[in-house]
Amino acid sequence: MAQDYFGFSLTRNNARNGTGTVVLNNAADISVIVIYFLLVLAVGVWAMVRTNRSTVGGFFLAGRSMVWWPIGASLFASNIGSGHFVGIAGTAAAGGIAIGGMEWNALVVVIILAWLFVPIYIKAGVVTMPEYLKKRFGGQRIRIYLSVLSLILYVFTKISADMFSGAIFINQALGLNIYLAVIMLLLITSLYTVTGGLAAVIYTDTFQTIIMVVGSLILMGFAFNEVGGYKNFQRLYMEAIPSNTFNASASCYEPREDSFHIFRNAITGDMPWPGVIFGLTILAIWYWCTDQVIVQRCLSAKNLSHVKAGCILCGYLKLLPMFLMVFPGMMSRILYPDVVACVDPAECLEYCDASVGCTNIAYPKLVVDLMPDGLRGLMLSVMMASLMSSLTSIFNSASTLFTMDIYTKIRKRASERELMIAGRLFILALIGVSIAWIPVVQSAQSGKLTDYIQSITSYLTPPVAAVFILAIFCKRVNESGAFYGLVIGLLIGLSRMITEFVYGTGSCINPSNCPTIICGVHYLYFSIILFVVSCIIILGVSLMTKPIEDKHLYRLCWSLRNRTEERVDLEQDDWIDDQGSNDMEIEEHVEEPGLCKKAVMCFCGLDQKKAPTLSSEEQAELQKKLTDTSEVPLWRNVVNANAIILLCVAVFFHGYFG
Repeated sequence: MAQDYFGFSLTRNNARNGTGTVVLNNAADISVIVIYFLLVLAVGVWAMVRTNRSTVGGFFLAGRSMVWWPIGASLFASNIGSGHFVGIAGTAAAGGIAIGGMEWNALVVVIILAWLFVPIYIKAGVVTMPEYLKKRFGGQRIRIYLSVLSLILYVFTKISADMFSGAIFINQALGLNIYLAVIMLLLITSLYTVTGGLAAVIYTDTFQTIIMVVGSLILMGFAFNEVGGYKNFQRLYMEAIPSNTFNASASCYEPREDSFHIFRNAITGDMPWPGVIFGLTILAIWYWCTDQVIVQRCLSAKNLSHVKAGCILCGYLKLLPMFLMVFPGMMSRILYPDVVACVDPAECLEYCDASVGCTNIAYPKLVVDLMPDGLRGLMLSVMMASLMSSLTSIFNSASTLFTMDIYTKIRKRASERELMIAGRLFILALIGVSIAWIPVVQSAQSGKLTDYIQSITSYLTPPVAAVFILAIFCKRVNESGAFYGLVIGLLIGLSRMITEFVYGTGSCINPSNCPTIICGVHYLYFSIILFVVSCIIILGVSLMTKPIEDKHLYRLCWSLRNRTEERVDLEQDDWIDDQGSNDMEIEEHVEEPGLCKKAVMCFCGLDQKKAPTLSSEEQAELQKKLTDTSEVPLWRNVVNANAIILLCVAVFFHGYFG
């Protein structure tokens, strides 16, 4: 039976023995993939050559020179990884359009990011989010806590989930060994991250966003053509039941009655409406407003108007996942109910190596079955594009966190060149850890990829969102309150997460026996509870301890954002640039490097030419430019009007599909 479905189980098993049938074995598909890779490398090299990568600001913040459209595209591409194509389409196949409503939450949150959070980050003059908290609260422990937590979340949720979902697709379509496929992609991905810095990442993201949207639109067209239009799609989805129901209860194989509604029952819904409105917003504020991957793109903008315009563009692009991923995932269930909606654990194991269900292969199955030669290659390119854009963004941002927040603790007087090398080496170490984590992700949550990502996020991130919100909007909050709020919140979240992993999440056929008092609370409700508890602890401890004086908070919180007095930092920066130091400076002959060494140094952006030494006046002028949030009145009004239009669009779509 597996052979009737392009050998989805057989291909993988044979692939492990080296005899798998490769679906993409025609000239058209291979040509498209080769051309795609050449274009990506060309864009990366072009960005590499035209931008300054030999300074911290150049490599990590693209020299603060980016305009709005690549920022918007990069924000979208960084957010939409292959985890979305596989995970969202799979969840939609199982439960309907509610997962698309989760994507639309971002339409409101990107406005909050650009209008409330980014102006404070720019005025504070920071490169990383932990650096902001250090300026705001002083001390080392919060900054180190956040850096380490961010790196852990990158490995356990973002990198591992993207690699796993990308590997599912490549493994199913190509018959390649899952580890070989991932290692191959990681090598290409790391190549232009290590060499290019943030500008190369942003330009390649922009290129790949176009590829993703075009390829996904074409597939959506083919899928709608197969099911006979939207009205037919709504009717047929409710009838998409597998032929072998394994004597299971009807709820295990019949589509939900509320499949075409975003807002679902607060008690019995799989996505309860209070959780979607409030719980999801807390997670979205953590992700969009405090996460290094996203904020770093905004901080690379020319000015605040470009930040706002980029976020608005990203908001409009976030309307697309409902149509590009959710609907195709549901149509995959209509076209292949026996595979995508399988119930019998033995049958599911045969189709996709997961006994709890095969909804994760909904999107790959559509691509392999529906797309003609050439276009199938384009869709594989889309999956590789989304995987690579997500991974490059995370690798670049993770290396920034490590270099600026951890490495500078160890080497306080490291040169710029040493920091550049440390950042690049850390990317390579991160890749090694991520490859080693693949087997864990394969077995975790028994194939429920979106649940795996969302649940871990719900258990670990609400305290971080609480600290950032209160840090910016409540100047009375101090370091003690923030630290104890983070630590106690983390312990509460870990207690739920560890318990859930010990008992397992189970399936409809074999439910988990985790105690209801712990696992019975929906993860979105849990995130609301954890956020409120964290806020109470942060405010309570802060009010019982000494406040921070205003002179330390100028331009670091909302009420003091326009103060022009010089801020007295609670602590000096860890890293001191010794390049300009002329103590005991001795003119000495520097040996000219050989041709081979010169080529390698140029490739990695480690030019040996010294950056021009700036006078104290020039340094002050440069710092003023980097922390400037002024806007041209015309463009300020244009972006404000567009923000209102975007919010109206968000309300319309939520109302129409609600």
